[in-house]
Amino acid sequence: MLYLASDHAGYELKEKIKKYLEDLKYEIKDFGAFKYESEDDYPDFIIPAMKALSDDLKNGLDSRGIILGGSGQGEAIIANRFSGIRAVVCDDNENLEAKIKAWREHTNSNVLSFGVRFIDESNALKAVKLWLETPFTNELRHLRRLEKIEKI
Repeated sequence: MLYLASDHAGYELKEKIKKYLEDLKYEIKDFGAFKYESEDDYPDFIIPAMKALSDDLKNGLDSRGIILGGSGQGEAIIANRFSGIRAVVCDDNENLEAKIKAWREHTNSNVLSFGVRFIDESNALKAVKLWLETPFTNELRHLRRLEKIEKI
């Protein structure tokens, strides 16, 4: 399952990512925003999505999330407060392949948070594809580090 959520700033790109993922036959649950409202608040959408994702992870499911906002930072801060979630921020168009490789192979990130003010649509879609297709390495050093994080 892929959980999606955004505020007004991320709404347009979320809809494009949603369509892209549907075309690739991914199972999606969208937590909104469902229309553009300039005064909405990102916690209202991100919190329920991350709660659902965290519950899935506690039950051993291999779900992930894609969240979007103006900078992506506030959204990631919320996401990282939930048990089992490792959110990373994708907020520029540079070196996407190298960054995503590290995010997935080394930290097994399970939430991708977009800063839509800093990344263009084509690179965002490229990032989604790379992030979904790049596996975690399961190397002992990375497993050891993730285990230490989970103990917090």
